[in-house]
Amino acid sequence: MAKKIPLHPAHPERICWGCQNYCSAKAMSCGNGSERTPHPVELFGEDWFEWELGARPENPPQ
Repeated sequence: MAKKIPLHPAHPERICWGCQNYCSAKAMSCGNGSERTPHPVELFGEDWFEWELGARPENPPQ
């Protein structure tokens, strides 16, 4: 089972969020690439989680 991603981490820039290892940005051991994967809060802002929930309709069309 994958780890749950924190909604509002204190310092998201210090961690690579690309896999379940959550390696330090300066010591990525998984080989996920040459750059770290940013946390959604860095890309979409503090309300990223509410934005994601708002994208899905509550009552899907039938």
